[in-house]
Amino acid sequence: MTNHFNARITGWLFIAAAISSIIGLKLYDPVLTDNNFVLSASRHSSNIILGAICELILVATATGTGIMLFPLLKRYRETIGLAYLSFRILEVVFISIGTVSILTALSISELYTNGTIQDKNDAQNLMTTFIHLHKWTFMIGPNFMLAINTFLYSYVFLKTKTVPMALARLGIVASFLIMTAAILELLGIIEQISIWGILLALPIALYEMTLAVRLIVRGPSPA
Repeated sequence: MTNHFNARITGWLFIAAAISSIIGLKLYDPVLTDNNFVLSASRHSSNIILGAICELILVATATGTGIMLFPLLKRYRETIGLAYLSFRILEVVFISIGTVSILTALSISELYTNGTIQDKNDAQNLMTTFIHLHKWTFMIGPNFMLAINTFLYSYVFLKTKTVPMALARLGIVASFLIMTAAILELLGIIEQISIWGILLALPIALYEMTLAVRLIVRGPSPA
């Protein structure tokens, strides 16, 4: 990210990733939040498919931020650049697995609706398995791996003064908070969708959007 043009692309990729992830998760409501998800999923299949498309946009834009930031991180220290790119790829892999799990749950709902699967309990149990798979991939990908990614590039931003130091420090703090959320969720201490989960995730959302606007409007600092 050596010029303003590249910085703008990176900023817009961050914004697109954030928007697509929020919309995608909301469109999954018929599977993830409806108590009668066995029937609800097939009735709202277009919403779920659109949500999966949003997640594919998220995969593309998250990969894009990895590609755009890698040269800067590599110039600072090659091992950090490679680590960042590796963990970004892992994050994208887990997001993709989560997307496939939701689409598989939708297929099971449709099989029950058209009578291929006749026992509702069987359909519900199968769907529950894939819903839980999405839950775990969400914890590990957009939470745990995201925390590592954010820490790595924020640390380099701080050392190279690519952005104001206060903004880079916010990124480091936000990465530790989202890591804490991921660990607490994995241990079952808090739920993904809960007050604590939201509070621990807000700083990283604020950081990414502030960083994106900074990159689009002003670009990287001369240093």
